Amino acid sequence: MPDNQSKDRTKPKKAIVILMDSLNRHMLGCYGGNEFATPNIDRFAARSLKFTNHYTGSLPCMPARHDILVGSMDFLWRPWGSIELWEKPITYHLRQKNIKTQLFTDHPHLFEVGGENYHTDFFAWDYTRGHESDPWKLGEDTSWLGTPSLPAQKKYPKHKEKLGYDLSRTWFREEEDYPGPKTMQAAADWVKEYGKREDSFFLFIDEFDPHEPFDTPAPWANLYDPSWEDELMIWPPYAVNGIKEGLLTERQGRHIRANYGSKLSMIDHWFGKLLNEMDKSNLWEDTLVIFCTDHGHYLGEKDIWGKPRVPQFETLGHTPFMIAAPGIDAGEIHALTTNVDIHETLSDLFDVQSDHETHGKSLLPLIYGELDEVRKWAIGGVFGQWVQIKSGNSKYARAPVGDGFPLSMWSNRWSTMPVHIMPKLKLPNPDKRAYLDFMPGSDIPVIRQPFQQGDLLPFWSMQPDIDAHHLYDLSVDPNENINSLGGKLESDMIEILRVALKELNAPMEQFSRLGIV
Repeated sequence: MPDNQSKDRTKPKKAIVILMDSLNRHMLGCYGGNEFATPNIDRFAARSLKFTNHYTGSLPCMPARHDILVGSMDFLWRPWGSIELWEKPITYHLRQKNIKTQLFTDHPHLFEVGGENYHTDFFAWDYTRGHESDPWKLGEDTSWLGTPSLPAQKKYPKHKEKLGYDLSRTWFREEEDYPGPKTMQAAADWVKEYGKREDSFFLFIDEFDPHEPFDTPAPWANLYDPSWEDELMIWPPYAVNGIKEGLLTERQGRHIRANYGSKLSMIDHWFGKLLNEMDKSNLWEDTLVIFCTDHGHYLGEKDIWGKPRVPQFETLGHTPFMIAAPGIDAGEIHALTTNVDIHETLSDLFDVQSDHETHGKSLLPLIYGELDEVRKWAIGGVFGQWVQIKSGNSKYARAPVGDGFPLSMWSNRWSTMPVHIMPKLKLPNPDKRAYLDFMPGSDIPVIRQPFQQGDLLPFWSMQPDIDAHHLYDLSVDPNENINSLGGKLESDMIEILRVALKELNAPMEQFSRLGIV
């Protein structure tokens, strides 16, 4: 860890957060990766504090953004969803202080049910259309032949019609039209125009690349798989034992992994344009910049593909995280951190106090060398699935026991991720079992809907793996091959998990469903 104790503790008045979705730590050059080229992420790392012990919190996509923008880990109370009545995002408080906020994104989940109000308190927001599930176009561009988009397999090969991105990709005329490049260029243009004009601002770049589809034009397409001659495979399966079960061949797996690498290198290239504008404006002298992701993405590690219902192994759960700040020397920080700490760091930076309960720790004392650690444990998971905790060198994923219940959803908005291929699959309305309760620290009544066996659960909560606990000592087993259940270490981790749940004021039913009462 660099010695920054003598550095000026005057807090900058500007902040930029760059989130690249599904970014694999082990594939970045600055974290030791050599499979794909990431020169601009590495360039940013060279001037940053690189965190080596950063872990996911609430998962997947929208719950992770809830951690960052709202500051509370909602996965213990509800699934993927929008901002609730009892909480306000940091952008609300910054608006009250007249600190300008701007969002640039191509993330479609921010503009559909389950994520529909995360953008509304920004002073301004810019949404680039056409990524993944975005219903941007009703049909293909009939003149698309010869444009940068190469022939690729559909997301749903058995479905008669194309949907979402399979239509959108036919409308791109050049690399600059692809959602990732277009978003990064828009952010770079904003930095050029407003970076020095505003005395104080918060810029959030929520970039959905390198999330699937792993689609790129030349020169990126097949950059890492030049011998591939078939249609591009841009949609990875979501599967455990994908090759073993015959869902894809080893050759196809290498191709999909290479296509992820192509998209990673392409968005890295466009990230460089943002860095160029930062250099030209010398924003480094008065701006704190955070680089992060929501989670990683399995690309064949342990023969896991996508984001299926498995514990957060290192590939997905141990994520890249970097901070550059004025007057702070580059180096490494080994303290344990998690995404909810981003919210508390921004709150500390801008002197904001949330009205609702939050769960993060400010990282400013770490980067200024005032503390060596800010937390003893980091907790995370998916609603209704494992609850996972990292402490020291140990990582423990506690699965539901018995039948996986009791489990309740706490929400007044009652929206979650739509599944466009299955339009009839909707989250059921609350029923007569529902009653009013109160979230910790709130006096606003909330609908609490108990679930039981046989109920249709929210999408990411379906079919939990019962009694399938995982415990790994990463100091001797970094690849998580030895499940060390049944001894003192597990007893110790159960106690740490119990303490963490109590500190978070988690619902008592979480203790019951996890069998740690």
